[in-house]
Amino acid sequence: MRLNENTVLFGNRVILVPYRAEHVPTYHEWMKSPELLELTASEPLSYEEELDMQRKWHLDEDKLTFILLARPDSSTSASLPPDQLKTCKMIGDVNLFLPDGLQGQGECEIMIASKEDRRKGYAVEALSLFLSYLTTTLPLDSSNLIARIGSSNKPSIRLFQKLGFGLIKHVKVFDEVEMNFGKEDDGSILSDLGLESDGREQIDWKSISLDGRIWKYD
Repeated sequence: MRLNENTVLFGNRVILVPYRAEHVPTYHEWMKSPELLELTASEPLSYEEELDMQRKWHLDEDKLTFILLARPDSSTSASLPPDQLKTCKMIGDVNLFLPDGLQGQGECEIMIASKEDRRKGYAVEALSLFLSYLTTTLPLDSSNLIARIGSSNKPSIRLFQKLGFGLIKHVKVFDEVEMNFGKEDDGSILSDLGLESDGREQIDWKSISLDGRIWKYD
């Protein structure tokens, strides 16, 4: 989406940058993984097809993608210049799909590619920044934020619960659940999946200020 083609969001541990051709080689290697293909419901693509996809996503008005970078522990400034951003480790991506435009639902998804980078708080911070950006910049109504997740992907389900999404639908034919921000968990779905409502303190991402966190990626 052209909206974020020059946008970078700086978090404390993760940085969100627009998906560009320079990221395709690493992304293509990630998507050779059968696990990631299954988790993201994706089909394997050739390198040339991945490049075409990157160009298409850059122009599409119904998709918005950021690549996730791990922020260097040594960085102390609020932002980093582009030459330093290009040396940061790629760890995943975060996406929004808008099949019905800004007035319809926006489907969010996140991927942390390597197992060694999971459970480190990257996904929580990245989604918090991303959701704040979507609802203040597009702007997208937070009640239209949804996520569709494989029924067996319990870590992702719990992540979205923590961010205020409730389980509202179990689509057994596709083996996935649908979650909606601001909704309560459906008890029967929790029971079906052997889950519980997340009793931990939820993250109030709506109160996050993006002041000083949005910069241009030249």
